[in-house]
Amino acid sequence: MTSRDRFRLALSHQEPDRVPICDTVWPTTEARWRREGLPEDQSAFSYFGYEWIGQGADVSFQLPEETLEETDAYRIFRGNYGATTRVFKGRESVPELIDYAITSREKWEEHKPLLTWNKRRVDWEGRLAANRSLREQGYFVTSHTGFGYDVMQRFVGAPRVLMAMHDDPSWVKDMMDTLAECVIRAVAELIAYGFRFDGAFIWNDMGYKNGPFFSPDAYMEFEFPGQKRMCDFFHSHDMPVILHTDGDIRKLIPHLIEAGIDCLQPIEAKAGMDLVELKHDFGEKMAFMGGINVMAMADPDPTVIEHEISRKLPIAKQGGGYIYHSDHSVPDNVSFEQYKHVMELVAEYGAY
Repeated sequence: MTSRDRFRLALSHQEPDRVPICDTVWPTTEARWRREGLPEDQSAFSYFGYEWIGQGADVSFQLPEETLEETDAYRIFRGNYGATTRVFKGRESVPELIDYAITSREKWEEHKPLLTWNKRRVDWEGRLAANRSLREQGYFVTSHTGFGYDVMQRFVGAPRVLMAMHDDPSWVKDMMDTLAECVIRAVAELIAYGFRFDGAFIWNDMGYKNGPFFSPDAYMEFEFPGQKRMCDFFHSHDMPVILHTDGDIRKLIPHLIEAGIDCLQPIEAKAGMDLVELKHDFGEKMAFMGGINVMAMADPDPTVIEHEISRKLPIAKQGGGYIYHSDHSVPDNVSFEQYKHVMELVAEYGAY
């Protein structure tokens, strides 16, 4: 059974031979693992046999990246969305957004034409060759893109987006509509050129540890129309939709199902997203990817991660509908030996 077969069965709520596996690993984690025995000629992806790969087009403003300041500790740059960002060197951290390209609706109108389609958004030959090779190898290949609040806060700023939902809702709706159109047009062009995708992956963080950033009513007013439109497009091309969103977004799940989201990722345990409870409440209508707490992976007592996986996987995998992934990404306090033990447990408890 290929990785594609395994993913497709799990996403359609059927049982493959075993739970599909994929994960996200910090660069500093992989560097640590290499010091601890990860072969020089292999990545974490190849060594552990991850089965999912994403490809996509550039759906940003395509502004040139420009370094504004650089020290031994950090780099400040202006990126392709026009935001000024600080990233710290030598450690993993959330990029710090300092300033934004768009500070008003008038600035949005100036930048909006930069989201129209053009062929410079894709490395056609290189990515098409990679797409064909990956599918020939049997990987589950998705179109990969961002959408919604998470993208807008990168060029407008989170407080400005949230305030505009109240003060200028038509502006927020216009940004949502424009982003959805940009994504759909880009993927349609890729497919027309010969790319083949097995599914769609959308990243759109909409929550934190205490709940969503906005109410379910606000989701329905602002996010739902664009997400529904994209899901309808992807489904018309036989592409199940995986949504990445951090935080506790349990209040939004019924609406995500209505929009057409097929699978939720990464099921952040640290924010109270319990995989067993979600499987019980929504498992007939939604698949899940993730939910294995990285804090348990890092615990020096191996029985902690053993309990985590033995409690969750046997229930999550019942009837299909589950794909292994950490509950966010694997940090560098998880050793190579600890993570190998995680994979051994996933193989044990993830078999059908």
